[in-house]
Amino acid sequence: MDISALIDSLHPLEIKVLMTLGAHPSGTALESERLAEAGELEPSQLSMAIEWLLAKSLIAVQTETVTPMVSLTKIGEEYCQTASPIERVLEAARDATGTGKRLTIPDLQSQDGLDPSDVSKAVGRLKKEGAVLIIQGGCIETTGRPSPTAEAIRTLLGQLQESSKELMAFTDAHRQVIEDYAVKRGNAKEPFRIDERVARSFVLSQDGADAAAQLMKQGVAEEVSQLSPDLLKDGSWRQKRFRKYTISLRPPRIGTGKKHPYREFLDTVKTKLVSMGFQEMRGALVETEFWGMDALFMPQFHPARDIHDVYFVKEPSHTTAVDEPFLSRVASVHENGMETGSTGWGYSFDIHRAKRLVLRSQGTAVSARTLAASPHVPGKYFSIARCFRYDQVDATHATDFFQVEGIVLGEDINFRTLLGLLNLFAREVAQAKEVKFLPAYFPFTEPSVELHVRHPRLGWMELGGAGLFRPEVTLPLGVTVPVIAWGLGLDRMAMVALGIHDIRELFTDNLELIRTTRGQL
Repeated sequence: MDISALIDSLHPLEIKVLMTLGAHPSGTALESERLAEAGELEPSQLSMAIEWLLAKSLIAVQTETVTPMVSLTKIGEEYCQTASPIERVLEAARDATGTGKRLTIPDLQSQDGLDPSDVSKAVGRLKKEGAVLIIQGGCIETTGRPSPTAEAIRTLLGQLQESSKELMAFTDAHRQVIEDYAVKRGNAKEPFRIDERVARSFVLSQDGADAAAQLMKQGVAEEVSQLSPDLLKDGSWRQKRFRKYTISLRPPRIGTGKKHPYREFLDTVKTKLVSMGFQEMRGALVETEFWGMDALFMPQFHPARDIHDVYFVKEPSHTTAVDEPFLSRVASVHENGMETGSTGWGYSFDIHRAKRLVLRSQGTAVSARTLAASPHVPGKYFSIARCFRYDQVDATHATDFFQVEGIVLGEDINFRTLLGLLNLFAREVAQAKEVKFLPAYFPFTEPSVELHVRHPRLGWMELGGAGLFRPEVTLPLGVTVPVIAWGLGLDRMAMVALGIHDIRELFTDNLELIRTTRGQL
């Protein structure tokens, strides 16, 4: 080993430790405390220097002793000033027995500072030691016998109040009490803590001894990190030791603030749609079944309305009223088709069911409300809607998700217009390289289509459905021109655009993933 090169690479703290060990006869081992005292090092400085030297094999561990140490927790310090639960329970039982009062477990649990678990543990221990009895009616009374545990805890609290002590310094009985009432995983509310104090002694290796000898022979110049004008002026730089820098090492990464990648993706989607002339629609998270389903010509016996797909609101469960004339018109369409050219679904429409409140299960509810609010013709509208469905969570499914919902209405609108828009969204927003359309069925559109894109790892993935609104949807809401509509899963679009393979990562709090995920928009 090149000793000169090795010495040049040493940190001043490492040099202090080497020279301290080298000042003693060869093969002498020193404990950490003696090393820190002789080298005038703080414990943290000594710890760093030792770890560095061990990694470089310049020193070795000669001996290692592990000593269990006992100290008081904050709970234990409080018990010193007041009393432990077992002492309080025993004292309360003695007072009740002396005055002839009834004392029950609920009476003890109602006292300030006593948790049910504290009371249960204390009563069980006292009963086992024969200090108390549980008599008829669940009452507690004392037997007059002392409690060795209560006495031991009081003694130990006094002995440990000033400083920690070695576990083996206590008697067998006291050690057992300490272990029974020491902090453990899942049970932090205890008066005692047992920690391991590790004492190690270190000795120089052969390379370390050679380096220490060389250092003592040549002496150690003061180390400086910068060449200042004063050092140049008086020439004292010649007697200084300059700290070496490894310029090949990567600098530490600065964690600058940034938007969450998914939040940035949603903002970009909104910006793109607005730039294309779309107006934003907004709606509430809690919706009625009328606007979320009935107005979309979804029959009230449709399986998608079952509790397995929709979250019902518990309180209040129903709204007070639904806007007219839309309620009457939609009810008529369901029952007989009204004047749409349809026969409807042929059942008696349940108005009470239509008032039922649910968490919004699809963004199309926002489109229905917009159509009923006299939209511009021609017009283009979109909404980034958060939706909720009961679903099995996996890499591509979540119980709540974002949909980009949109409608375009006008005299010249047709199905070809819809396919062009869907293809544009898939390639520009999701950044998909492969896109395909599949025929589909939805109660509120005809014809209907599903949009699929290929994920680099997960394969073909459905983004959502679209179609041309049926007259049974548009006419009751007062719209007489063709309307195309779509509802696409923004979460899945983001998975493709951001290169994410699990939908749950979109909502992660993993800072490393958030910092390294970059959008492709």
